Amino acid sequence: MHPTDLNEVAHVLRRSRRVLAICHVAPDGDAIGSLLGFGWVMAACGPGHVVTLICPDPIPAQFAFLPGAAEILSDPPRQAWDAVISLDASDPRRLGKPFRPAEYGDTPVINLDHHVTNLNFGHLNYVDARAASTTQIVVDLADALAAPISQPAAICLLTGLVTDTLSFRTSNVTLQVMDTARRLMAAGANLAEIAERAMNHKPLSTMRLWGLALADLHLDGHVVWTHITQAMREAAHATESGDGGLVGYLITAPEARISTVFTEAGGGKVEIGFRARPGYDVSELALSLGGGGHPQAAGCTVDGPLAAVEQRVLPLLQSLTGPENKR
Repeated sequence: MHPTDLNEVAHVLRRSRRVLAICHVAPDGDAIGSLLGFGWVMAACGPGHVVTLICPDPIPAQFAFLPGAAEILSDPPRQAWDAVISLDASDPRRLGKPFRPAEYGDTPVINLDHHVTNLNFGHLNYVDARAASTTQIVVDLADALAAPISQPAAICLLTGLVTDTLSFRTSNVTLQVMDTARRLMAAGANLAEIAERAMNHKPLSTMRLWGLALADLHLDGHVVWTHITQAMREAAHATESGDGGLVGYLITAPEARISTVFTEAGGGKVEIGFRARPGYDVSELALSLGGGGHPQAAGCTVDGPLAAVEQRVLPLLQSLTGPENKR
């Protein structure tokens, strides 16, 4: 079922007492912001709604300041739900082990997202690739629910908007995006504080990890890439998942049309992050590898080992960087 607007989603949520909300693995600001923002919006709908917030991985340190972050669980209790909502995940695999559809029976699964590669895996799918962030969609959902946006909700929702637009620097920033930001600021969100905390805070362990990864940086044609091994993570005492935003830093190199970071994960898996200059598209490659994302920012998780994954994927990236592939 594919609703053309959020009214059907709002209708299901209004009659749902027990709601399970899940964001994706290796969470970014939009994942955490939309998860928490949704929780605050539902709280504004009245005491009849109990929302359990789930993130499969630890909350990155720079988002610990968000109201309600300490209440996020890593695994849901085994119980019946009236609705299950996925936030900012283009693929059910991105929701990790907490997402257990075989246990939900007839419970509606609601899929809220803005990735162009979304697989529409829910019973209700509201996927708006024109939205700059999933938090922007949650603001629209609040309107459909006739729910006021509290200051805690505004802080969480603006964080997702700031981080997914790189502080309003991406090509999908429109007047509507800026109007949403203005509205959240009017509700009490401090833009300067959010940008400082969410964009400029890097733990020393992440800096050390970057140093190790940058020492093995490669430029192949117009592809700038490196990798993060488990040994590097241990040496840097880095406990958070992912690359800490390194792939976004690499694309700032003038020589790069595409940047990539290959990260060893547990269970013999390799996480791959892609970034592309405007005009180049990495979303389809990510989708073909079992992931997804946006034309200029995408990712996936594939089976290792690391060296084999690099040997497989790097030629595919090279094929995307020629002038004939610019869009």
